[in-house]
Amino acid sequence: MVFNSLRDEGWIEKTIQIRRVAKVVAGGRRFNFSVLVVVGDGNGRVGVGLGKARQVPDAVRKAVEDAKKNILSIPIFNNTIPHEVIGYFGASKVLLKPASPGTGVIAGSTVRAVMEAAGIKNILTKSLGSNNPQNLVKAVIDGFLQLESPEYVAAKRGKSIEEIRGE
Repeated sequence: MVFNSLRDEGWIEKTIQIRRVAKVVAGGRRFNFSVLVVVGDGNGRVGVGLGKARQVPDAVRKAVEDAKKNILSIPIFNNTIPHEVIGYFGASKVLLKPASPGTGVIAGSTVRAVMEAAGIKNILTKSLGSNNPQNLVKAVIDGFLQLESPEYVAAKRGKSIEEIRGE
């Protein structure tokens, strides 16, 4: 679910990676910057963007604009995710497990930034495979896309929400 009508108020922006990249030309090297940013509202909406420019502030601005174009909504239940999931992208694999209240965000720096921007307060994660930040973030997004809300599962199975949650 992508949202295009976004206001600048209340968004959490976290810069995950700033890389200086070089292009070799006849006169020497030309340096550019590549910035990976995650944007979220802290309430289940999160997006990731990549920006490239000659200066860091321009690259950050482009990355934030890109992230706001790619916002997705994730189901959050009791400040955690509804069920366990594994997200894949390239050689990166990320395990996301729901956690009980008070656990906190158990994650590496890259995955932690995405969780905090999304508003998830209790979660257990484990990065498996490559630890490339761009691939890790895309693996987390893949995991988020696999999440199904209890309401959706209950409707699909023709049961009540209480039966699905085990109450």
